[in-house]
Amino acid sequence: MQNSDRITPRKLSGFMELMPEKQLIFDNMRERIQKVFAKNCFSPLDTPVLELANVLLAKSGGEIDKEIYHFYKGDTQLAMRYDLTVPLARFVAMNYDKLTFPFKRYQIGKVYRGEKAQKGRFREFYQCDADIIGNEQLPIVADAECINLIAETFKELNLDVEINISNRNILFGLIENLGYKNKTTEILTILDKLPKIGKEKASEWLKEIQLHYSAINLLIEVCNFNNDSDVVLRKIWNYAENETFKKGVSELKELFTYIKAYGIPNAKLNLGIIRGQNYYTGTIFETYMVGHPDFGAVCAGGRYDNLAEYYTDKKLPGVGMSIGLTRLFDQLDSHNMLGGRELNLTELEIIPLGDTIKHCLELSNYFKSQNISCEVNYDSRSFKSKLREADKKKIPYILVVGENEMATKTYSLKDMVKGTNFNKSKEDCVNTIKNKG
Repeated sequence: MQNSDRITPRKLSGFMELMPEKQLIFDNMRERIQKVFAKNCFSPLDTPVLELANVLLAKSGGEIDKEIYHFYKGDTQLAMRYDLTVPLARFVAMNYDKLTFPFKRYQIGKVYRGEKAQKGRFREFYQCDADIIGNEQLPIVADAECINLIAETFKELNLDVEINISNRNILFGLIENLGYKNKTTEILTILDKLPKIGKEKASEWLKEIQLHYSAINLLIEVCNFNNDSDVVLRKIWNYAENETFKKGVSELKELFTYIKAYGIPNAKLNLGIIRGQNYYTGTIFETYMVGHPDFGAVCAGGRYDNLAEYYTDKKLPGVGMSIGLTRLFDQLDSHNMLGGRELNLTELEIIPLGDTIKHCLELSNYFKSQNISCEVNYDSRSFKSKLREADKKKIPYILVVGENEMATKTYSLKDMVKGTNFNKSKEDCVNTIKNKG
């Protein structure tokens, strides 16, 4: 092939692709999250990446959202999942008679959004979701279980986080009580930006949509409440008398009794949490890295009244949480916070000297049977080159096998970390490697 015919290799923007050493760290994080989900008795689920477009887009009335990848295969219109919640809704509706409730499921998988690629935002990314679905009703204690799952997950990842919790009914009810129910969406949109734009700008925007100054001050005051839950909830109890507001306060009071029972140390009340304007209907929560507000929310979720209302007439309330693992990993990496997490797939590399390759292959089978990840370096380069490559790959142990070692069945084992050498039988090599010296 002539040079002019060759295609320059390049990757689509917005798609993460890691070198093997970083992929090992990513995979380890994913496995640890999965371990916590399973330990808490959430069942695994793996829905297809492709869905029928009319099923996936039911909530939008079949209109194609600009961010959704979709195409035709013959006469069938298909779409790539943009989250893991809509496929869950479809699955529960299809399998309602086969499931037991509450149904607790986790799913870790890739989702796709055709948005503008930029720093920290991806078109293909892993989400780690866990949801609890009820049949007709779901107690508030399920919300606490979901929050506890977040706390345990980030503890497993050795990441210091703070879980901020609110209830959408408080602001819904307060806005209704102030006489602005028809402007709820506009008000929440502005209040959601309060941490970024500040009180002065938020007040200005709320005035533009004709809110009275006393209403503006009250709403901003409530959004800034993030102290002890008992103190705040007692203080605001008489801020509004309608059922929606009282429901939100009562649910938060109950929720925090369960949070205390779980012993979650890093959960706090923050009435300024808004989240999506239409999706969540009660408890909402956002999780932030301590000392890194620039990361934004690294995990979020909340309660929704009816998961599968577009697919079934059964009432299926739920609560769920989601970690955007790809984005979290990218932020940790860009802030050099992956240190101390180095992993290596290979524990032992066998280097043959002379005509010993067959014996080395037999040895590799033995070490693998002892649950030691092992490979034979059969490259034709020099011994020194192989040692340099092993050191570069951070392989902890090297086993040198020459004809003398093959005859005596005593092998030269090199600890690449400590720089020490041993002459041992294969059985003793196993013990040394497993006990790390």
